[in-house]
Amino acid sequence: MLMPARLLKGVGPRRAEALARLGVETVGDLLYYFPRDWQDRFALKDFAKAFPGGQVVARGIVTRAGEIRAGPRMAIFKAELAVPGPVHIEATWFKHLSRRYDVFAPLKKDLVRGAEAYVVGRAEASLVGVRDIQAEEHYAADDPQRLLNVERIAPVYALTEGITQRWLRALMAEALDRAAESAPDVLPEGLALRRGLLRAPQALRGVHFPGSRPELSAARERFAYEELLLLELAWSLKRREARRLAKGFGYEVKRTLLTPFRQGLGFELTAAQKRVINEIFDDMKSPSPMTRLLQGDVGSGKTVVALSALLLAVENGRQGAFMAPSAILAEQHKATLDKFLSGLPVRTGILTSRTTAKQREKILAAAAAGELDILVGTHALLEEDVRFKSLSLAVIDEQHRFGVRQRATLRRKNSFLDLLIMTATPIPRTLALALYGDLEVSVIDEMPPGKAAAKTIIAGEAESFAFLRAEVQKGRQGYVVYPIIEESSRLDLRSAKAQFERLKSEVFPDLSVALIHGALPAAKKAKIMEEFSAGKHQILVATPVIEVGIDVPNATAMIIQNAERFGMASLHQLRGRVGRGSEASCCFLVGAPQTEEARARLAMAASTSDGFRLSEEDLRLRGPGELLGTAQHGDVALKVADLVRDKEVLARARADAEALLAADPKLLAADNKGLRERLIALYQRRWGWIDLA
Repeated sequence: MLMPARLLKGVGPRRAEALARLGVETVGDLLYYFPRDWQDRFALKDFAKAFPGGQVVARGIVTRAGEIRAGPRMAIFKAELAVPGPVHIEATWFKHLSRRYDVFAPLKKDLVRGAEAYVVGRAEASLVGVRDIQAEEHYAADDPQRLLNVERIAPVYALTEGITQRWLRALMAEALDRAAESAPDVLPEGLALRRGLLRAPQALRGVHFPGSRPELSAARERFAYEELLLLELAWSLKRREARRLAKGFGYEVKRTLLTPFRQGLGFELTAAQKRVINEIFDDMKSPSPMTRLLQGDVGSGKTVVALSALLLAVENGRQGAFMAPSAILAEQHKATLDKFLSGLPVRTGILTSRTTAKQREKILAAAAAGELDILVGTHALLEEDVRFKSLSLAVIDEQHRFGVRQRATLRRKNSFLDLLIMTATPIPRTLALALYGDLEVSVIDEMPPGKAAAKTIIAGEAESFAFLRAEVQKGRQGYVVYPIIEESSRLDLRSAKAQFERLKSEVFPDLSVALIHGALPAAKKAKIMEEFSAGKHQILVATPVIEVGIDVPNATAMIIQNAERFGMASLHQLRGRVGRGSEASCCFLVGAPQTEEARARLAMAASTSDGFRLSEEDLRLRGPGELLGTAQHGDVALKVADLVRDKEVLARARADAEALLAADPKLLAADNKGLRERLIALYQRRWGWIDLA
């Protein structure tokens, strides 16, 4: 397993470099480089049923083959195959010519008249009696390589430049022959037997070259279970480590700040807010550091809850930090805090990339001296030179942009720190337990009275623009959101830059239209948002950069262009930018969905404002990536397991992890040696989550 992959047959220096780019340096790495997909590659019996654009495998006798020049640099190779049935196949290859070698030499060798061959490619619409294939691969019937590539379920791997599927399949087969039987099995034998799981050698063969769909399913389940068991063990160990810590200080609800704060709000907290505040206060008063996830839909009042927790810390003589994912959102939080804390003896400051060097020096000195009670900022608060005199609580907004490793960095500043992590992206409980297993979860599942969600309508551009103009004439504002910044030859999507020019000059020439997108400098983005918030612009053209945290109560119209390209979580977040004031608001979904899934997604978004229901549906349709963002998902090392499809496997893995640790807290038993070593390699050395020393 530790043998360098470069020693395998056909791996020279160049391909060894390419494999290294895929994270493959040893034979063991190669065996655990799992397919991203599997294809049924059995020869099609009835080509009348070939679906245009779908992959097909043709097996037949070559009746004619030859090369056709298509210009000075391009050539075409065509081969006709006689196949069973009333049709014949015409397969086509396109190649750029080379001065050094004949690009069609393998085809000319294998596809001669009378030879039997397989062709793999995409079916194309064609004449009656003829079926065209845009060819991708070919195999002579007597080529041993065909056994790995056709007439079977074939693995499909993620590739890099210099590596083909055909070559990697052959290399994988050699590695399996050499090393599969000696593959170490991290699962205790008794546990694998009890759960009916394949042992590692059999599962490795089944996941790479399954003989049937049931064999593939069994192999995939075995590795999904292993990944989820390791994940759940890591979370359990992390929770146990946290519970062993003692803060060495406590909080007392003194009400010197909390009572006047509540009285000055001008509204009554909802029952859900009160319940969640009590949960947080109980956690903060416990001897161990708090690590709690606060979920609440857009407009549910999470900021007031977070501010209550910060005031509990401050009225006990300690400091709090409030972190946001962007400078714009940090500044909005600072303004909200100043509004709610007006008249209270609470000293606040802000630190972002826009803070000048002189201001930064002053703020850092005040935080270190204990002269600031609450410091608001971006992830710049994690930088080494930011020190506090008595920091005891950190509130982190938008958890899906702030992963486990960032939390660990913050903990290193103060291992006894209480953490309150907020998200407006509703996450189903099963997924939250898997991905945020070190967190307790609180949910604000009630909206403030009179808080009406924006009405969502699937409409055309003309109707949505007419509504936007009518709202502006009433003195209100609106957003027009596009999925990309600039036009792309590869994507048939409208872009913010191009459409901004059209809206400004043709559609709304009499109105003030501004543009904001993620490629603008932070200072420029902040200036545009300040101007829009102040009413200097009536319409803001934007990319999804405004998805999180923008709060302009006067904005009542949201138009999302190419809406079919957004996941439901993003659509829900975007429409949360309107309906933040007392006026009725509307969100228009403008697009041309081409698939049933896209149509279903838009219909669901228009039918409900329940963020949790939408997130469940988004998970079912698209998986966790859309919901969580790549940064957080990258913290969880899952190659095979699917947190939606494998939720029953996850439940079994969670129960087994607890049972294993109850019987053997440090996993020191001989049967648990493999699990312990893998946990240390993955979640201790690589990720720094746990300490099994």
